[in-house]
Amino acid sequence: MKNERINVTKPFLPPLNEFIPFLEDIWEEKWLTNNSKYHQLLEEELARFLGVKYISLFSNGTLALITALQALRISGEVITTPFSFVATTHSLWWNNIKPVFVDIEPNSFNIDPHKIEAAITPKTSAILPVHVYGNPADVYSIQTIADNYGLQVIYDAAHAFGVKIDGNSILNFGTLSILSFHATKVFTTFEGGAIISHDIAMKKRIDNLKNFGFAGETTIVAPGINAKMNEFQAALGLLQLKYVPEAIEKRRIATNRYRDFLEKVAGVSFLRDFPNVEHCYSYFPILINTEICGKTRDEVYEKLKEFNIYSRRYFYPLISNIPTYRGLESAKPENLPIANIVANQVLCLPLYSEIGDKVEYIVEKLIEILEK
Repeated sequence: MKNERINVTKPFLPPLNEFIPFLEDIWEEKWLTNNSKYHQLLEEELARFLGVKYISLFSNGTLALITALQALRISGEVITTPFSFVATTHSLWWNNIKPVFVDIEPNSFNIDPHKIEAAITPKTSAILPVHVYGNPADVYSIQTIADNYGLQVIYDAAHAFGVKIDGNSILNFGTLSILSFHATKVFTTFEGGAIISHDIAMKKRIDNLKNFGFAGETTIVAPGINAKMNEFQAALGLLQLKYVPEAIEKRRIATNRYRDFLEKVAGVSFLRDFPNVEHCYSYFPILINTEICGKTRDEVYEKLKEFNIYSRRYFYPLISNIPTYRGLESAKPENLPIANIVANQVLCLPLYSEIGDKVEYIVEKLIEILEK
């Protein structure tokens, strides 16, 4: 196993022989994009699978988030988390919106609702939380704050495919939610993404915006962009839906094996499942406490590579510490103590549906590194 490269993730792909008939049909139809039949069918099937009212498919999740901000006419300032993938904040920047960072909770790594209210100003128009690693943010507290101040809530749910809280899809909270179907995600369409909305008028506006603003053959109602999903992506998505419950179950088993093996390892901590939540097990993050184990996170990260184990430091560097954003008042490290600690300690171990007994090998090498 030492000679086999173990990446932090590996795309799940269905049997090729089951995908070929879709390709043959697309070749025959020659309707490759612009809301063709597989695109329409995937929207219907995904809405049913996820338990949501309306879904608009996109070529990727970043364009979905950029478009969502346009659809709601968000401007001024948006309160968000510094602990996420950079696309979250870049989408604000591309819309000429100022991000305002607040700290995260130590027990979830999600935005801390108790810090949101103090960050609200007359320029605040929305809150942009992230369901980090697919773990639900405190949706009830966030919605209460949003209602009290008349703010929109847009959830970056890139990691949260199929996640439920109290039996309800996490995607039904907030004004809009964004999904990513990137190759690294639990559900993939090669690249891809979606916006979840709750009424038909908003879906129509989103669909117009992702198609250059067209509302008809010669009717252009808004300055839109081209962010449409093509038929090849949609066809793969339809086939993936058949297998994604099995893939999530395998991820759950692997996650629990990690937890069992690491339970008593000094200096290593990890998140537990949340109460009343159905998880999708997108990632398995651990924190490396240098004071206890005597090794830094970066030392462990580099040493694991010697055993062909390629973990990732998700999410490092902290968004608030990169050049584009570190000049903001809200980006000062003293304002974000928990986020900075977590970003400097976090390490995501390899997790994918077919990882199987590689979990034991990874933990064995991790413990070996920590004990040297």
